[in-house]
Amino acid sequence: MELARSPESPTIWLFVGVNGVGKTTTIGKLGRRLTDEGSSVVMAAGDTFRAAAAEQLGTWADRCGAQLVRGAEGGDPSAIIFDAVASASAKGTDVVLADTAGRLHTKSNLMDELAKVRRVADKGAGSVTEVLLVLDATTGQNGLQQARQFTEATDVTGVVLTKLDGSAKGGIVFAIRSELGIPVKLVGLGEGAADLVDFDADEFVEALFDSGSD
Repeated sequence: MELARSPESPTIWLFVGVNGVGKTTTIGKLGRRLTDEGSSVVMAAGDTFRAAAAEQLGTWADRCGAQLVRGAEGGDPSAIIFDAVASASAKGTDVVLADTAGRLHTKSNLMDELAKVRRVADKGAGSVTEVLLVLDATTGQNGLQQARQFTEATDVTGVVLTKLDGSAKGGIVFAIRSELGIPVKLVGLGEGAADLVDFDADEFVEALFDSGSD
């Protein structure tokens, strides 16, 4: 499934989710894929709560030739993402990949801040065409609750399912699709740069039945 692009540059893809699901790594892998395909990329370090997040994103940016825009630790994530979009616009960059801090979907003040990030990201040039919720495949039913809350705050357009190795059933895919109508767009299968693949529903169902018959 193709990720939607904006008719006017830059295309902005916003990544949301709780702590520890692999948002920053997902952005790095997707940035690598985009640059390999010939697109220019800006990575926005909107996770200002975790100092290591900006460094981690910087490592990925260096690795794939993307530009990194970051701010002060504890700074306003909306401002950083706005600056990243402005920078991308000025340089004619194709895609902005915007990281956000992992937050508990049960904390309303954090979800309000995320809703603001979403609004601000759309205020400059280009437009937000994807809000990707990164979910751990092993989460189970809690994943559905996460998806519901994040969708209310940010209008999630798709799911990235991480940690989908042989042991994870990933049945949450069906619940999210049937209850919320949100498609799974990407799947993370491991730590390597090439381990982020497009979601293939047929292959997924086949794998589910295979693992169930062991």
